[in-house]
Amino acid sequence: MSLLKLWFTQALRSFWVIFKIMLPVSIIVKFLQLTGLISVIGNVLAPLMELMGLPGEMGIVWASTMLSNIYGGMITLFSIGGNLQLTVAQITVLASIMLAAHTFPVELLVARKAGIKMLPQFILRFGFGLFIGFTLFHFYRFFGLYTQVPLVSQIFETPENDTLGIWLLNEIKNYGIVFLIIFSLSTLMDILKRIGWLDKFSKILEPILGALGISRKVIPITVIGLTLGIAYGGALIIEEARTQTIAKKDIFYAFVLMSLCHSIIEDSLLMMSIGASFTGVFVARCLFSFSIAWGIVRCTKKMSDTKFNQWFIVCSKKKIEKN
Repeated sequence: MSLLKLWFTQALRSFWVIFKIMLPVSIIVKFLQLTGLISVIGNVLAPLMELMGLPGEMGIVWASTMLSNIYGGMITLFSIGGNLQLTVAQITVLASIMLAAHTFPVELLVARKAGIKMLPQFILRFGFGLFIGFTLFHFYRFFGLYTQVPLVSQIFETPENDTLGIWLLNEIKNYGIVFLIIFSLSTLMDILKRIGWLDKFSKILEPILGALGISRKVIPITVIGLTLGIAYGGALIIEEARTQTIAKKDIFYAFVLMSLCHSIIEDSLLMMSIGASFTGVFVARCLFSFSIAWGIVRCTKKMSDTKFNQWFIVCSKKKIEKN
């Protein structure tokens, strides 16, 4: 009972933080629907979404995710995509681009605080989202995979008679679903931590990161970012950089990998809860992230410090000249 109370309290605390983001997102989306602007935005973003086999409206979901967080994107999806009957393949593609690029106002600032320029991080994550979405779409279409509509999508169907009162009740239902998802995930993560599975998974990652070219100094912190999130890993890197000498390149490489692939257990389970496939949100995400990180390390390792700092690092001209 004490554990259940602890899990419920933790989930409620997390939900309250997320609710303060989801509520304005819901209101903005409803305003866009009532004014017809949602169709305008959808038409603007439609060509980009079509490259990944998604309806144009899903561009609004991705935009909400980038500006708020994954839960904000989910609420937008529930609000406008409930009756679109997306297939498992389409949900997996959408989930993958949401995982690649989300929470930019916070996570890009965390990177900048650690000394990494925001523009390269934005280009990396947004470009990675387009890449993984485009690749998964064509892969699934070529092999005819995941063409069925997931059963879970029926939960998110929007009522046809969408009056203001019905919309409000439907949003309350969506918030309740999100709370149940948060409670389930936080409980599962706590159980995995208690039985030592997270530690075992972290130890598996360490030699892989070493093979990618990540410095030993930042491997433990990078593992934390991969498993718990960029906010945790980024904060630790910021603190470590203050207390000891860590090369700018090592900090950048750690952030590259954490930016592409963080919270790989929790976020993958979160996206699977709305119907996405494990092959896309975990397997493909990890393989592509590690491959791209390896390529970036190999391409920039021999760059001079001056050129590297000018392109990727936030520092004054005096520091660049010293380097």
